[in-house]
Amino acid sequence: MADSIDEIIGKYSNTNRNDLLDALQDTQDFAGYLSEEVITKIGKHFNLASAKIYGIASFYDQFRFLPQGKFHIKICNGTACHLSESKPIQKELEKLLKIKAGQTTRDGLFSIEEVACLGSCGLAPVIAINGEFYPSMKPAEIRDILDNLKKSDA
Repeated sequence: MADSIDEIIGKYSNTNRNDLLDALQDTQDFAGYLSEEVITKIGKHFNLASAKIYGIASFYDQFRFLPQGKFHIKICNGTACHLSESKPIQKELEKLLKIKAGQTTRDGLFSIEEVACLGSCGLAPVIAINGEFYPSMKPAEIRDILDNLKKSDA
C-alpha cells in the first residue's frame, strides 16, 4: 500500500497516457476524490495540462472532484425506482440535509449522489448508504434513518 499520492503516481512509468486512467483511479482510491492538487501532480507526471486531465476525468462517472461524506447516500433513479417515486425521497433528503445531489454537508457527515441504477429493481424505490440498501423507501422514513446515522457517529 502506498503512503502518498506521489508514490502512487510514481509507480506509473509509462507516461504516454496508457496508464493515465489507472493513475487517476488509484489516486482517487487513496485520497477519496481527485483534488486540484492531485490533478496538478498527475498532469506534471504525464506532461499534460491540468485542464486536460480534468477533461479526461470528468468524462467518466466514476471520478469525483469533491470529498464524499462519511455517510454517502446513493439514490436510485432507474426506471423502477423512478416509477416508484424516488424523486420525493431525494427531495426529502435534500430538504433535511440542506444540500443537493452531488454535494456534501458542511460537517462532512453526509453526501448525496443520484445514480442511474443500483441494480435492485425489485426493492424499488431504493437508496444505498455506504453500500447498505434500504428497500421500499418512503419520504417519511428518511428523518429516522438520518437520525440513526448521526447517533452511530457520536
